[in-house]
Amino acid sequence: MAGTLKNVTDADFDAEVLSSDKPVLVDFWAEWCGPCRQIAPSLEAIAAEYGDEIEIVKLNIDQNPDTAAKYGVMSIPTLNVYQGGEVVKTIVGAKPKAAILRDLDGFVTIKPVA
Repeated sequence: MAGTLKNVTDADFDAEVLSSDKPVLVDFWAEWCGPCRQIAPSLEAIAAEYGDEIEIVKLNIDQNPDTAAKYGVMSIPTLNVYQGGEVVKTIVGAKPKAAILRDLDGFVTIKPVA
């Protein structure tokens, strides 16, 4: 799945995210958002490395405004971690991969740098 993260929509958000057995990080983003494009490679790398522990999906806020509004997403990129149908962590703004991984500590087992 490297190189492409799954896209979710208002229609399938409950089934794909809220009903998931494992934590799901949702990247709220838009095409015009530079910082969103900046963090995309980091999220893809995290998905490739830690996909067995956490699912990472993208939600385009322009195409799916209802879910963004429901969760009070006011600025992007916003990364929400959902577990058991609830938001358990919110990360706002573009950060390097290492910082995102630090924020995900507890959801993923951080692998030592070789």
